[in-house]
Amino acid sequence: MNAELLQWIQFSVSAIFLVGGVFFVIAGAVGVLRLPDFYTRMHAAGMTDTLGAEMILLGLIVQAGLSQTSLKLTLIAFLLFLTSPTATHAVVGAAHHAKLKPKLGKYRAPVPGEVPPVKIAPKPKLKAKPKARTKKKAK
Repeated sequence: MNAELLQWIQFSVSAIFLVGGVFFVIAGAVGVLRLPDFYTRMHAAGMTDTLGAEMILLGLIVQAGLSQTSLKLTLIAFLLFLTSPTATHAVVGAAHHAKLKPKLGKYRAPVPGEVPPVKIAPKPKLKAKPKARTKKKAK
């Protein structure tokens, strides 16, 4: 009876971490779709995906128990903890170096199904090119 209770607790804790991780990953995906510019999208993706992946890995570690598999998952979690924020920082730094400007001012997120207005720039007026003159051949 005691072993069944421990298995149930282990399963419950693992399920809580897995569901929490999936929640954060989905929240990050929604943030990437709804936020207005590159910088805020990277913030949503970097923060929530790191936390979501760490929680999923923690849930898998709890589910695996004390084994070689949990040691491997711990190593993966540690490497992900170091590399994910570093990669996000590098990508945002490259965008800043390329002079990508953030959107400033008031922003209203689009309603699902709504087509955002598209601003069409006027066509520039082109100057007519003079026709090339051809020389008539003398006989």
